[in-house]
Amino acid sequence: MQKSVRYNEGHALFLSAVARKEGTKRGYLSKKTAENSRWHDKFFALYQNILFYSENEQSARPAGIYLLEGCTCERSPAPKMSTAGKEALEKQHYFLIVFGHDGQKPLELRTEEESECDEWVEAIQQASYSDIIIEREVLMQKYIHLVQIVETEKVAANQLRTQLEDQDTEIERLKAEIIALNKTKERMRPYHVNHENEDPDIKKIKKVQSFMRGWLCRRKWKIIVQDYICSPHAESMRKRNQIVFNMVEAETEYVHQLYILVNFFLRPLRMAASSKKPPISHDDVSSIFLNSETIMFLHEIFHQGLKARIANWPTLVLADLFDILLPMLNIYQEFVRNHQYSLQVLANCKQNRDFDKLLKQYESNAACEGRMLETFLTYPMFQIPRYIITLHELLAHTPHEHVERKSLEFAKSKLENLSRVMHDEVSDTENIRKNLAIERMIVEGCDILLDTSQTFQSSESFPDKTLLLSTCDLRAQTLSR
Repeated sequence: MQKSVRYNEGHALFLSAVARKEGTKRGYLSKKTAENSRWHDKFFALYQNILFYSENEQSARPAGIYLLEGCTCERSPAPKMSTAGKEALEKQHYFLIVFGHDGQKPLELRTEEESECDEWVEAIQQASYSDIIIEREVLMQKYIHLVQIVETEKVAANQLRTQLEDQDTEIERLKAEIIALNKTKERMRPYHVNHENEDPDIKKIKKVQSFMRGWLCRRKWKIIVQDYICSPHAESMRKRNQIVFNMVEAETEYVHQLYILVNFFLRPLRMAASSKKPPISHDDVSSIFLNSETIMFLHEIFHQGLKARIANWPTLVLADLFDILLPMLNIYQEFVRNHQYSLQVLANCKQNRDFDKLLKQYESNAACEGRMLETFLTYPMFQIPRYIITLHELLAHTPHEHVERKSLEFAKSKLENLSRVMHDEVSDTENIRKNLAIERMIVEGCDILLDTSQTFQSSESFPDKTLLLSTCDLRAQTLSR
């Protein structure tokens, strides 16, 4: 004899009482019985993903319970009846609740109002715990991003507050100097001379002398300015400004590449993973892209700061921007550590024809400019070395007494330490990327090249290049057959 299923009846009765008072949707519906196919009016109450029904609204105990997790709800046409019953059927609106496994008959319900029928269908479709979990993940990502922005703004606010305090101190010092200079000027002011009785010839001589002093002063300043323009210091400052301008252009291009990676690959694949027949799972999407979206948000903030500093040219202060950026660059270490695994997951997913077709569709977008997903995943790997090179060039053209030199040297040392940690993992990922690029060049694909344990060898490593080419042609012909 088969044992009955035990459940917490007391808690079920409690939830039934809560559903009658605070349920998402409540009301009378006609339910079709499975025994004699007759319709009976019952009071239904929907609470979260559980549907209760009872004989009437005042019933203390429910007559039945339906668990809606994994079910679908949709409108259904009215059953065919004789001519006499058509008028009654026109006033009824039917819908079905289909359970997600075999052997369970669908639940047939009907209402007299079409709007009420649509409301029930929509409420039942939204009664899914899995949808709440997905929405929670999206909200958590937005929350983490906002927390990072708030922390960044706090650091920037503290730095600005410190600068304002320093400027207030400097203003007070300058005011004291101006007061002292005015007092000195009053003591040194010569006695007033009556110019009305002065000789006209003396006035002319003074006018000529004033003109000559002005001409000599302007000539001297012109020579000083020309000498400075031709000096090594001015040339070094021009090169330094050009390095900063090139850095802003490179950062703009990098932010654009991250924007393409997130908006043309990550988010569309995340939506595809939520479809009914997903070509890729959410876990694989997270393994391939990891924290790419967070990296994009970080560099958008850094790029906005760079553009604000360029707007204040020729006063260029960059050290504080790197002070804000450095504590957050540890996310690159996670990206590099995961990069080889992400390419392995991508190689495995590409063996699925539906995913490979969808990926080629994304890569054919005009914004990608013919670049593959592997190329965009590799761009963050070279950003830290690019910052190191830029800081090295900046320090080469920054005087030792410059106010930013110590901060730039500190930022360079931090980036070099981070780059040493990341260096060992870059070579493996570069090898996989080259193998994937070669696999794309073969028309019908090559599963051998998808083996991530192989090592890429250039043609320069072989003494006989003719033998190498003939071997590759023979292997390609064998694979095509």
